[in-house]
Amino acid sequence: MELWLAIVLIAVAAVAGIAIGFLVRKSIAEKKIGSAEEQARKLLEDAMKGAESAKKESIIAAKEEIFQLKKEADFDIKERRKEVTRQERRLAQKEETLDGKIEALEKKEQSLQDKHAAADKLRQEIQSTLDGQLAMLEKIANMTAEEAKAELITKLDSEIQHETALKIAEYEEKFKDEADVRARDILSLAIQRCAADHVSEISISTVQIPGDEMKGRIIGREGRNIRTIEQLTGVDLIIDDTPDVITVSGFDPVRREIARIALEKLVSDGRIHPARIEEMVEKARRDVDSAIKQAGERAVFETGVHGLHPELIKLLGRMKYRTSYGQNALRHSIEVSMLAGVIADELGVDVTMARRAGLLHDIGKAVTAEVEGSHVQLGVEIVTKYKENKDIIHAIEAHHNDVESITPLDFIIQAADAISAARPGARREDVENYIKRLQKLEEVAGSFDGIEKTFAIQAGREVRIMVKPEMVDDDKMKILARDIAKKIEGELDYPGQIKVSVIRESRIVDYAK
Repeated sequence: MELWLAIVLIAVAAVAGIAIGFLVRKSIAEKKIGSAEEQARKLLEDAMKGAESAKKESIIAAKEEIFQLKKEADFDIKERRKEVTRQERRLAQKEETLDGKIEALEKKEQSLQDKHAAADKLRQEIQSTLDGQLAMLEKIANMTAEEAKAELITKLDSEIQHETALKIAEYEEKFKDEADVRARDILSLAIQRCAADHVSEISISTVQIPGDEMKGRIIGREGRNIRTIEQLTGVDLIIDDTPDVITVSGFDPVRREIARIALEKLVSDGRIHPARIEEMVEKARRDVDSAIKQAGERAVFETGVHGLHPELIKLLGRMKYRTSYGQNALRHSIEVSMLAGVIADELGVDVTMARRAGLLHDIGKAVTAEVEGSHVQLGVEIVTKYKENKDIIHAIEAHHNDVESITPLDFIIQAADAISAARPGARREDVENYIKRLQKLEEVAGSFDGIEKTFAIQAGREVRIMVKPEMVDDDKMKILARDIAKKIEGELDYPGQIKVSVIRESRIVDYAK
């Protein structure tokens, strides 16, 4: 019983403690809440007081700034007004100055007008005096001023023409003399500076053999060996009573050289039969081709001409075996190249171009044995094919006057060609035989009816025939030209070709001086 009572009391005491604790905590919380609210009210009041104070300070600062800006603006306006006042004062002074100048100019203008009027009056008086004097002179001279002027002009014109003609004649004579002297100096210098050897060449070659027994071996059984050699090389072998010598004859120097070399190889080897002959001829042909190439390269090196097409170099080398009246064509071309370079240097013309044209001027001679046509025509076709300079092409075409010479290079190549060909010992044909050949050509061309005159020109490369217009009309000219060409072919021996020009016209020649 006491236990339960104790438990109840303890429970009651616990409940009472809890209730008292709750009431105490509630009271404490209420006190804390009240204190917090009080602090919040204080803080809010302090904030409102601070904001009000800051607002007042900002208003004061803004007012001070506005006052300062207004003060500065007033000062700026004041300064601008002062500047405007100064500018107005300055403009006023300038206006006064301009007014003074305008007034002075007006006075000067008036003075000039007065002077101009006085000058006009004086001019009128002078003109009146001159008119009077002119009238008096016309009366004394019995002619008008226009008539006197025309007579004076006529007299002056006649005197001037006479003086001009005299001066022109004087200068022409002077320039002609100077040109002759200058040309002689240039040509003599070119001849002196060109030192060239010359070896006369013919159309046969000889091959030395060890004995006459070798002749029989070269002829072979029933002549098969000699026929094989002649067929393969295109030359004639002459085996006669001359001891220890076989003669190789042919107009093509390249083939003749191939045959000579092949024969020497056969004689040295001792084995002579058709198969061996064919082998040796092929070796000789390769040797000659190599020699041709080397000769062309040496010519190019010797003359200082660079950039030639390889085929042109080969054609130059072939000219080593080509002769013209006994003069070696390659040596002649080298001489012309060197002479042309000297003359061009003296005349102020491109030396490189002149040497190139001189070296190539007879390039057509390298193929005249295989192709029909003159060496000039063939040369032009060759250099055109390999795209040489047009001035060089024209110089080649004009070096025998096939076309008119128009550039300094044309005349230089003509002169150099003539110097090389005309020097003593260069060519075997003498003047007498040369004249006879030209006369024969003129006789053959002039043997037809209706021909008035014939002229062999260009060293016999062309013949010009003047016909009588009343006997030969245009249609007959064509037939006549063909008949003359056929007769020349039948009766004359000549290298290359001959151009036949038939002319039917009337010519009137005068000279403008």
